[in-house]
Amino acid sequence: MEKLIAKDLLSIGAVFFRPEEPFTWASGIKSPIYCDNRLTLTAPEVRTHIEEGIAQTIRTHYPQAEVLMGTATAGIAHAAITAHILNLPMGYVRSGAKDHGRQNQIEGRLEKGQKVVVIEDLISTAGSVLEVVNVLRAAGAEVLGVVSIFTYGMQKGLERLAEAKVKNISLTNFDVIAQVAAEEGYIKTEDIARLMAFRANPSDESWIGGAK
Repeated sequence: MEKLIAKDLLSIGAVFFRPEEPFTWASGIKSPIYCDNRLTLTAPEVRTHIEEGIAQTIRTHYPQAEVLMGTATAGIAHAAITAHILNLPMGYVRSGAKDHGRQNQIEGRLEKGQKVVVIEDLISTAGSVLEVVNVLRAAGAEVLGVVSIFTYGMQKGLERLAEAKVKNISLTNFDVIAQVAAEEGYIKTEDIARLMAFRANPSDESWIGGAK
């Protein structure tokens, strides 16, 4: 599955490589890669692979799941489609509580003690998904874990997830995408070392401009 999803993301241009002209994330981190999983929603065949992959991952790793909760906004559609496949309730968690109406932050019915799986599109430093987990836990849910489409596998993210005792299963990951991208000619084989150097230490920008 990891290779299939990696090939899918590359085939629709959802993964962009710019080791010579890095992207700048909202956090300020300079990255040679940018993954836009929203593009999967407009590619039906790829979308089907992803939703079936998420559903199978839940069946295998979280068979007790009672509710799926998407992260706002990128995880909402994937949670909805997968919940339909599995015949499970779903909802989503806003990035902040509404300032009107019932002032909900959790949308959809959630009962205390329900077993929840969070659906996320990608994980880098894990800050966003852990905010969602904390909101659900505060509401009394039992968060079984997370399913994401893609993870960078950054040390900071791994440490944060471990500290919060949150399990994440991703359909594909940074290492697999880098390898498949080299095999299929999206990047040069020698670029893999630069990508790995970035992933190992994002604050060290020595990989930029050709450093290996």
